[in-house]
Amino acid sequence: MPKSTPPQRPRVADGRSPLWRAHNFFRSVGLVYAIVWFGMQLPHYARPALAALELVIMIGWTAFTVWRFRHREGRTNALVLADQVLISALFLGNELIMTEEQMNALIPSVTTMWQPSMVTLAAVQWGWLGGGVSGAVSALINFLIRDSVEPLMFQDAVLLIGCGLLFGLAADTARRSTERLSQALRAEAATAERERLARSIHDSVLQVLARVRNRGVEMGGEAAELARLAGEQEIALRSLVAAGPPDHDPGGEIDLVARLQVLRTGKVQVSVPATEVRLPEQVGSDVLSIVREAVENVDRHAGPDARAWVLLEELPNEIVISVRDDGPGIAEGRLDEAAAEGRMGVAQSIRGRVDHLGGTISLDTTPGEGTEWEIRLPHPNTPPGRAASGRTRTAAKRMFTRRTAPAAQGTADPQPDPSPGSEPTAPEDRRADPAPRGGGEG
Repeated sequence: MPKSTPPQRPRVADGRSPLWRAHNFFRSVGLVYAIVWFGMQLPHYARPALAALELVIMIGWTAFTVWRFRHREGRTNALVLADQVLISALFLGNELIMTEEQMNALIPSVTTMWQPSMVTLAAVQWGWLGGGVSGAVSALINFLIRDSVEPLMFQDAVLLIGCGLLFGLAADTARRSTERLSQALRAEAATAERERLARSIHDSVLQVLARVRNRGVEMGGEAAELARLAGEQEIALRSLVAAGPPDHDPGGEIDLVARLQVLRTGKVQVSVPATEVRLPEQVGSDVLSIVREAVENVDRHAGPDARAWVLLEELPNEIVISVRDDGPGIAEGRLDEAAAEGRMGVAQSIRGRVDHLGGTISLDTTPGEGTEWEIRLPHPNTPPGRAASGRTRTAAKRMFTRRTAPAAQGTADPQPDPSPGSEPTAPEDRRADPAPRGGGEG
Protein backbone atom coordinates (compact mmCIF):
# COMPACT_ATOMS: atom_id res chain seq x y z
CA MET A 1 0.00 0.00 0.00
CA PRO A 2 1.63 3.30 -1.03
CA LYS A 3 2.38 5.73 1.72
CA SER A 4 0.47 9.00 1.68
CA THR A 5 2.67 12.05 1.43
CA PRO A 6 1.82 15.18 3.41
CA PRO A 7 0.76 18.23 1.38
CA GLN A 8 3.72 20.31 0.26
CA ARG A 9 3.91 23.96 1.17
CA PRO A 10 3.64 26.17 -1.91
CA ARG A 11 7.07 27.17 -3.17
CA VAL A 12 7.30 30.67 -4.58
CA ALA A 13 9.94 31.68 -7.08
CA ASP A 14 12.43 34.18 -5.72
CA GLY A 15 11.32 37.62 -6.88
CA ARG A 16 14.99 38.65 -7.03
CA SER A 17 15.78 36.10 -9.75
CA PRO A 18 15.79 38.74 -12.54
CA LEU A 19 18.26 40.77 -10.48
CA TRP A 20 20.48 37.72 -10.03
CA ARG A 21 20.46 37.15 -13.78
CA ALA A 22 21.28 40.82 -14.34
CA HIS A 23 24.20 40.54 -11.92
CA ASN A 24 25.56 37.42 -13.64
CA PHE A 25 25.32 39.15 -17.03
CA PHE A 26 27.02 42.28 -15.70
CA ARG A 27 29.85 40.23 -14.16
CA SER A 28 30.35 38.27 -17.38
CA VAL A 29 30.44 41.42 -19.52
CA GLY A 30 32.82 43.05 -17.04
CA LEU A 31 35.12 40.04 -17.30
CA VAL A 32 35.19 40.27 -21.11
CA TYR A 33 36.04 43.96 -20.84
CA ALA A 34 38.82 43.17 -18.35
CA ILE A 35 40.30 40.52 -20.68
CA VAL A 36 40.36 42.95 -23.59
CA TRP A 37 41.95 45.69 -21.50
CA PHE A 38 44.46 43.20 -20.06
CA GLY A 39 45.65 42.34 -23.58
CA MET A 40 46.15 46.00 -24.37
CA GLN A 41 48.06 46.85 -21.17
CA LEU A 42 50.05 43.63 -20.56
CA PRO A 43 53.41 44.97 -21.83
CA HIS A 44 53.11 48.05 -19.64
CA TYR A 45 52.39 46.36 -16.28
CA ALA A 46 55.10 46.37 -13.62
CA ARG A 47 54.46 42.66 -12.93
CA PRO A 48 52.79 41.04 -15.96
CA ALA A 49 52.93 37.54 -14.42
CA LEU A 50 51.02 38.70 -11.34
CA ALA A 51 48.50 40.41 -13.62
CA ALA A 52 48.03 37.16 -15.57
CA LEU A 53 47.52 35.23 -12.33
CA GLU A 54 44.92 37.73 -11.20
CA LEU A 55 43.10 37.43 -14.52
CA VAL A 56 43.04 33.62 -14.25
CA ILE A 57 41.52 33.91 -10.75
CA MET A 58 38.90 36.32 -12.09
CA ILE A 59 37.94 33.93 -14.89
CA GLY A 60 37.67 30.94 -12.54
CA TRP A 61 35.73 32.85 -9.90
CA THR A 62 33.32 34.26 -12.47
CA ALA A 63 32.57 30.81 -13.87
CA PHE A 64 32.04 29.37 -10.38
CA THR A 65 29.83 32.17 -9.03
CA VAL A 66 27.71 32.48 -12.18
CA TRP A 67 27.03 28.74 -11.95
CA ARG A 68 26.25 28.91 -8.23
CA PHE A 69 24.05 31.99 -8.43
CA ARG A 70 21.89 30.44 -11.16
CA HIS A 71 20.22 28.35 -8.43
CA ARG A 72 18.45 29.60 -5.34
CA GLU A 73 20.29 27.20 -3.05
CA GLY A 74 23.66 28.64 -4.07
CA ARG A 75 22.89 32.21 -3.07
CA THR A 76 24.26 31.95 0.44
CA ASN A 77 25.53 34.73 2.67
CA ALA A 78 28.85 32.92 3.15
CA LEU A 79 29.52 32.81 -0.60
CA VAL A 80 28.57 36.46 -1.05
CA LEU A 81 30.85 37.46 1.82
CA ALA A 82 33.71 35.42 0.31
CA ASP A 83 33.08 37.22 -2.98
CA GLN A 84 33.41 40.61 -1.29
CA VAL A 85 36.69 39.65 0.35
CA LEU A 86 38.24 38.06 -2.74
CA ILE A 87 37.38 40.87 -5.16
CA SER A 88 38.54 43.51 -2.67
CA ALA A 89 41.86 41.64 -2.33
CA LEU A 90 42.25 41.42 -6.13
CA PHE A 91 41.44 45.11 -6.43
CA LEU A 92 44.08 45.98 -3.82
CA GLY A 93 46.54 43.76 -5.71
CA ASN A 94 46.67 46.32 -8.48
CA GLU A 95 49.00 48.30 -6.22
CA LEU A 96 51.66 45.66 -7.01
CA ILE A 97 50.75 45.18 -10.67
CA MET A 98 50.40 48.67 -12.12
CA THR A 99 53.17 51.23 -12.53
CA GLU A 100 53.15 54.66 -10.96
CA GLU A 101 52.56 56.25 -14.35
CA GLN A 102 49.50 54.07 -14.94
CA MET A 103 48.13 55.00 -11.54
CA ASN A 104 48.65 58.73 -12.10
CA ALA A 105 47.10 58.55 -15.57
CA LEU A 106 44.03 56.81 -14.09
CA ILE A 107 44.50 53.81 -16.41
CA PRO A 108 41.90 51.14 -15.59
CA SER A 109 43.10 48.43 -13.26
CA VAL A 110 43.26 44.73 -14.10
CA THR A 111 39.86 44.20 -12.46
CA THR A 112 38.44 47.31 -14.17
CA MET A 113 34.68 46.90 -14.91
CA TRP A 114 34.63 43.41 -13.34
CA GLN A 115 35.23 44.78 -9.86
CA PRO A 116 31.91 46.71 -9.47
CA SER A 117 30.03 43.41 -9.79
CA MET A 118 30.81 42.86 -6.10
CA VAL A 119 28.61 45.88 -5.39
CA THR A 120 25.64 44.57 -7.39
CA LEU A 121 26.04 41.18 -5.73
CA ALA A 122 25.97 42.64 -2.21
CA ALA A 123 22.95 44.75 -3.14
CA VAL A 124 20.94 41.82 -4.51
CA GLN A 125 21.73 39.64 -1.50
CA TRP A 126 21.65 42.17 1.35
CA GLY A 127 19.50 45.02 0.08
CA TRP A 128 20.21 48.72 -0.07
CA LEU A 129 22.34 48.77 3.08
CA GLY A 130 24.62 45.97 1.88
CA GLY A 131 24.89 47.53 -1.57
CA GLY A 132 25.70 50.96 -0.17
CA VAL A 133 28.38 49.61 2.17
CA SER A 134 29.97 47.52 -0.60
CA GLY A 135 30.00 50.54 -2.92
CA ALA A 136 31.62 52.69 -0.25
CA VAL A 137 34.32 50.03 0.37
CA SER A 138 35.05 49.81 -3.36
CA ALA A 139 35.36 53.58 -3.64
CA LEU A 140 37.68 53.69 -0.62
CA ILE A 141 39.98 51.01 -2.10
CA ASN A 142 40.13 52.96 -5.34
CA PHE A 143 41.27 56.08 -3.46
CA LEU A 144 43.86 54.02 -1.56
CA ILE A 145 45.56 52.42 -4.55
CA ARG A 146 45.51 55.61 -6.63
CA ASP A 147 46.88 57.72 -3.78
CA SER A 148 45.37 60.80 -5.40
CA VAL A 149 42.13 62.73 -5.55
CA GLU A 150 40.69 63.50 -8.97
CA PRO A 151 37.17 64.55 -10.07
CA LEU A 152 36.85 61.35 -12.10
CA MET A 153 37.45 59.28 -8.98
CA PHE A 154 34.66 61.09 -7.15
CA GLN A 155 32.38 60.30 -10.08
CA ASP A 156 33.35 56.62 -9.77
CA ALA A 157 32.58 56.74 -6.04
CA VAL A 158 29.14 58.23 -6.65
CA LEU A 159 28.38 55.63 -9.33
CA LEU A 160 29.51 52.73 -7.13
CA ILE A 161 27.51 53.79 -4.08
CA GLY A 162 24.49 54.84 -6.16
CA CYS A 163 24.48 51.54 -8.03
CA GLY A 164 24.58 49.64 -4.74
CA LEU A 165 21.69 51.65 -3.30
CA LEU A 166 19.49 51.37 -6.40
CA PHE A 167 20.09 47.64 -6.87
CA GLY A 168 19.52 47.15 -3.15
CA LEU A 169 16.20 49.00 -3.14
CA ALA A 170 15.03 46.92 -6.10
CA ALA A 171 16.10 43.74 -4.29
CA ASP A 172 14.29 44.76 -1.09
CA THR A 173 11.11 45.43 -3.05
CA ALA A 174 11.35 42.09 -4.81
CA ARG A 175 11.95 40.30 -1.51
CA ARG A 176 8.89 41.85 0.10
CA SER A 177 6.77 40.96 -2.93
CA THR A 178 7.96 37.37 -2.70
CA GLU A 179 7.09 37.18 0.99
CA ARG A 180 3.62 38.59 0.42
CA LEU A 181 2.96 36.21 -2.45
CA SER A 182 4.17 33.31 -0.33
CA GLN A 183 1.85 34.34 2.51
CA ALA A 184 -1.08 34.65 0.11
CA LEU A 185 -0.45 31.20 -1.35
CA ARG A 186 -0.12 29.66 2.12
CA ALA A 187 -3.36 31.31 3.21
CA GLU A 188 -5.08 30.06 0.07
CA ALA A 189 -3.81 26.54 0.64
CA ALA A 190 -4.82 26.66 4.31
CA THR A 191 -8.29 27.91 3.39
CA ALA A 192 -8.75 25.16 0.80
CA GLU A 193 -7.63 22.52 3.30
CA ARG A 194 -9.89 23.98 5.97
CA GLU A 195 -12.87 23.93 3.61
CA ARG A 196 -12.14 20.31 2.78
CA LEU A 197 -11.96 19.41 6.48
CA ALA A 198 -15.12 21.43 7.15
CA ARG A 199 -17.03 19.42 4.56
CA SER A 200 -15.72 16.18 6.04
CA ILE A 201 -16.55 17.26 9.59
CA HIS A 202 -20.01 18.43 8.58
CA ASP A 203 -20.75 15.12 6.87
CA SER A 204 -19.52 12.98 9.73
CA VAL A 205 -18.60 14.38 13.14
CA LEU A 206 -21.18 17.16 13.39
CA GLN A 207 -24.00 14.89 12.24
CA VAL A 208 -23.02 12.25 14.79
CA LEU A 209 -22.87 14.81 17.59
CA ALA A 210 -26.25 16.21 16.59
CA ARG A 211 -27.77 12.71 16.61
CA VAL A 212 -26.25 11.92 20.02
CA ARG A 213 -27.64 15.19 21.37
CA ASN A 214 -31.14 14.55 20.04
CA ARG A 215 -31.26 10.95 21.23
CA GLY A 216 -29.87 11.85 24.64
CA VAL A 217 -32.58 14.46 25.15
CA GLU A 218 -35.24 11.94 24.16
CA MET A 219 -33.92 9.25 26.52
CA GLY A 220 -33.38 11.56 29.50
CA GLY A 221 -31.61 10.51 32.70
CA GLU A 222 -27.86 10.03 32.38
CA ALA A 223 -28.17 10.20 28.62
CA ALA A 224 -29.33 13.81 28.98
CA GLU A 225 -25.92 14.71 30.43
CA LEU A 226 -24.21 13.08 27.44
CA ALA A 227 -26.57 15.02 25.19
CA ARG A 228 -25.54 18.28 26.86
CA LEU A 229 -21.83 17.52 26.43
CA ALA A 230 -22.35 16.51 22.81
CA GLY A 231 -24.22 19.73 22.18
CA GLU A 232 -21.41 21.80 23.67
CA GLN A 233 -18.83 20.05 21.53
CA GLU A 234 -21.00 20.50 18.46
CA ILE A 235 -21.18 24.25 19.07
CA ALA A 236 -17.43 24.47 19.75
CA LEU A 237 -16.62 22.52 16.59
CA ARG A 238 -18.93 24.63 14.45
CA SER A 239 -17.31 27.81 15.84
CA LEU A 240 -13.85 26.46 15.13
CA VAL A 241 -14.76 25.57 11.55
CA ALA A 242 -16.48 28.90 10.93
CA ALA A 243 -13.68 31.00 12.44
CA GLY A 244 -11.36 30.52 9.46
CA PRO A 245 -7.59 30.22 9.54
CA PRO A 246 -5.56 32.63 11.70
CA ASP A 247 -4.95 35.83 9.80
CA HIS A 248 -1.42 37.15 9.38
CA ASP A 249 -0.26 40.13 7.43
CA PRO A 250 3.20 41.25 6.32
CA GLY A 251 3.36 43.64 9.25
CA GLY A 252 3.23 40.75 11.75
CA GLU A 253 -0.28 41.56 13.06
CA ILE A 254 -3.24 39.30 13.82
CA ASP A 255 -6.97 39.89 14.23
CA LEU A 256 -7.88 39.41 17.90
CA VAL A 257 -11.58 39.19 17.01
CA ALA A 258 -11.07 36.03 14.94
CA ARG A 259 -8.85 34.48 17.63
CA LEU A 260 -11.34 35.04 20.45
CA GLN A 261 -14.30 33.68 18.50
CA VAL A 262 -12.74 30.23 18.61
CA LEU A 263 -13.35 30.18 22.40
CA ARG A 264 -17.13 30.24 21.89
CA THR A 265 -18.90 27.11 23.21
CA GLY A 266 -22.25 26.22 24.67
CA LYS A 267 -21.18 27.61 28.04
CA VAL A 268 -18.94 30.44 26.84
CA GLN A 269 -20.36 33.40 24.96
CA VAL A 270 -18.00 35.76 23.16
CA SER A 271 -18.95 39.33 22.25
CA VAL A 272 -16.56 41.14 19.93
CA PRO A 273 -16.65 44.27 17.76
CA ALA A 274 -17.98 43.99 14.22
CA THR A 275 -14.64 45.21 12.85
CA GLU A 276 -11.16 43.75 13.18
CA VAL A 277 -9.00 44.49 16.21
CA ARG A 278 -5.45 44.17 14.93
CA LEU A 279 -2.56 43.69 17.33
CA PRO A 280 1.09 42.74 16.91
CA GLU A 281 1.36 38.97 16.67
CA GLN A 282 3.14 38.46 20.01
CA VAL A 283 0.77 40.81 21.86
CA GLY A 284 -2.28 39.11 20.33
CA SER A 285 -0.98 35.66 21.32
CA ASP A 286 -0.41 36.82 24.91
CA VAL A 287 -3.91 38.34 25.11
CA LEU A 288 -5.44 35.11 23.79
CA SER A 289 -3.50 33.11 26.40
CA ILE A 290 -4.79 35.41 29.15
CA VAL A 291 -8.41 35.04 28.10
CA ARG A 292 -8.06 31.29 27.56
CA GLU A 293 -6.63 30.84 31.07
CA ALA A 294 -9.46 32.87 32.59
CA VAL A 295 -12.09 30.82 30.72
CA GLU A 296 -10.43 27.55 31.73
CA ASN A 297 -10.47 28.73 35.35
CA VAL A 298 -14.24 29.09 35.08
CA ASP A 299 -14.53 25.50 33.92
CA ARG A 300 -12.17 24.24 36.64
CA HIS A 301 -13.43 26.19 39.63
CA ALA A 302 -16.87 27.70 39.00
CA GLY A 303 -18.80 24.44 38.72
CA PRO A 304 -20.08 22.31 35.83
CA ASP A 305 -23.14 24.50 35.25
CA ALA A 306 -21.31 27.84 35.32
CA ARG A 307 -21.49 29.97 32.22
CA ALA A 308 -18.91 32.50 31.07
CA TRP A 309 -19.04 35.68 29.02
CA VAL A 310 -16.09 37.24 27.18
CA LEU A 311 -16.37 40.86 26.06
CA LEU A 312 -13.81 42.61 23.88
CA GLU A 313 -13.82 46.40 23.49
CA GLU A 314 -11.48 48.54 21.43
CA LEU A 315 -11.19 52.08 22.79
CA PRO A 316 -9.09 54.85 21.23
CA ASN A 317 -6.28 54.30 23.72
CA GLU A 318 -7.01 50.90 25.24
CA ILE A 319 -8.00 47.32 24.58
CA VAL A 320 -10.45 46.15 27.26
CA ILE A 321 -11.31 42.48 27.81
CA SER A 322 -13.86 41.36 30.41
CA VAL A 323 -14.33 37.73 31.45
CA ARG A 324 -17.39 37.02 33.63
CA ASP A 325 -19.00 33.94 35.09
CA ASP A 326 -22.09 33.14 37.17
CA GLY A 327 -20.29 30.76 39.50
CA PRO A 328 -19.99 30.90 43.31
CA GLY A 329 -17.37 33.66 43.29
CA ILE A 330 -13.96 33.67 44.94
CA ALA A 331 -13.77 33.61 48.70
CA GLU A 332 -11.53 36.10 50.48
CA GLY A 333 -7.95 34.81 50.57
CA ARG A 334 -8.58 31.97 48.12
CA LEU A 335 -6.11 33.36 45.58
CA ASP A 336 -3.40 33.49 48.26
CA GLU A 337 -4.09 29.87 49.15
CA ALA A 338 -3.89 28.84 45.48
CA ALA A 339 -0.54 30.60 45.10
CA ALA A 340 0.75 28.96 48.29
CA GLU A 341 -0.28 25.55 46.91
CA GLY A 342 1.76 26.22 43.77
CA ARG A 343 -1.22 26.88 41.53
CA MET A 344 0.02 30.00 39.74
CA GLY A 345 -2.70 30.39 37.10
CA VAL A 346 -3.64 33.92 38.19
CA ALA A 347 -0.21 35.00 39.41
CA GLN A 348 1.72 33.94 36.30
CA SER A 349 -0.53 33.04 33.37
CA ILE A 350 -2.83 36.03 33.83
CA ARG A 351 -1.28 38.74 35.96
CA GLY A 352 2.27 38.07 34.77
CA ARG A 353 1.30 38.45 31.13
CA VAL A 354 -0.75 41.56 31.81
CA ASP A 355 2.16 43.18 33.64
CA HIS A 356 4.48 42.24 30.78
CA LEU A 357 2.16 43.96 28.30
CA GLY A 358 2.06 47.11 30.45
CA GLY A 359 -1.63 46.75 31.32
CA THR A 360 -3.75 46.52 34.44
CA ILE A 361 -6.10 43.85 35.71
CA SER A 362 -9.07 44.26 38.05
CA LEU A 363 -11.08 41.64 39.90
CA ASP A 364 -14.67 42.09 41.05
CA THR A 365 -16.09 39.18 42.99
CA THR A 366 -18.61 38.46 45.73
CA PRO A 367 -19.28 34.97 47.14
CA GLY A 368 -22.41 33.57 45.52
CA GLU A 369 -22.60 36.26 42.82
CA GLY A 370 -19.90 35.25 40.34
CA THR A 371 -16.65 36.93 39.43
CA GLU A 372 -15.35 39.23 36.75
CA TRP A 373 -11.86 39.97 35.50
CA GLU A 374 -11.24 43.13 33.52
CA ILE A 375 -7.98 43.46 31.61
CA ARG A 376 -7.02 46.87 30.25
CA LEU A 377 -4.08 47.04 27.86
CA PRO A 378 -2.61 50.11 26.16
CA HIS A 379 -3.55 50.18 22.50
CA PRO A 380 -0.44 49.43 20.39
CA ASN A 381 -1.45 52.13 17.90
CA THR A 382 -1.74 54.86 20.53
CA PRO A 383 0.89 57.61 20.01
CA PRO A 384 3.51 57.72 22.81
CA GLY A 385 2.60 59.96 25.69
CA ARG A 386 -1.09 60.06 24.90
CA ALA A 387 -3.10 59.37 28.04
CA ALA A 388 -6.29 57.39 28.19
CA SER A 389 -9.53 59.33 28.25
CA GLY A 390 -10.85 60.37 31.64
CA ARG A 391 -14.27 58.98 30.82
CA THR A 392 -12.86 55.49 30.42
CA ARG A 393 -10.94 55.62 33.70
CA THR A 394 -14.01 56.88 35.57
CA ALA A 395 -16.11 54.07 34.20
CA ALA A 396 -13.49 51.57 35.30
CA LYS A 397 -13.53 52.93 38.86
CA ARG A 398 -17.32 52.66 39.02
CA MET A 399 -17.44 49.11 37.65
CA PHE A 400 -14.48 47.45 39.38
CA THR A 401 -14.08 48.59 42.92
CA ARG A 402 -14.18 45.75 45.42
CA ARG A 403 -10.92 44.10 44.63
CA THR A 404 -8.21 44.76 42.07
CA ALA A 405 -5.34 42.64 40.86
CA PRO A 406 -3.41 42.95 44.16
CA ALA A 407 -6.23 40.86 45.62
CA ALA A 408 -4.11 37.89 44.64
CA GLN A 409 -2.13 38.81 47.76
CA GLY A 410 -5.27 38.97 49.86
CA THR A 411 -5.90 42.73 49.96
CA ALA A 412 -9.36 44.22 49.75
CA ASP A 413 -10.58 47.69 48.86
CA PRO A 414 -13.52 49.33 50.60
CA GLN A 415 -16.74 49.92 48.67
CA PRO A 416 -16.50 53.41 47.11
CA ASP A 417 -19.13 56.07 47.24
CA PRO A 418 -21.42 56.23 44.24
CA SER A 419 -20.31 58.64 41.54
CA PRO A 420 -22.10 61.99 41.50
CA GLY A 421 -25.32 61.77 39.57
CA SER A 422 -25.44 57.97 39.55
CA GLU A 423 -27.89 55.71 41.36
CA PRO A 424 -26.60 53.03 43.73
CA THR A 425 -27.03 49.54 42.38
CA ALA A 426 -29.17 47.27 44.47
CA PRO A 427 -28.19 43.63 45.05
CA GLU A 428 -31.36 42.61 43.18
CA ASP A 429 -30.22 44.60 40.14
CA ARG A 430 -26.88 42.82 40.13
CA ARG A 431 -28.43 39.39 40.34
CA ALA A 432 -30.65 40.31 37.42
CA ASP A 433 -27.67 41.13 35.22
CA PRO A 434 -27.99 38.82 32.22
CA ALA A 435 -24.20 38.54 32.04
CA PRO A 436 -22.97 37.93 35.62
CA ARG A 437 -19.47 39.01 36.40
CA GLY A 438 -16.88 36.36 35.70
CA GLY A 439 -13.43 34.89 35.96
CA GLY A 440 -12.63 31.97 38.21
CA GLU A 441 -9.73 31.50 40.58
CA GLY A 442 -6.11 30.61 40.13
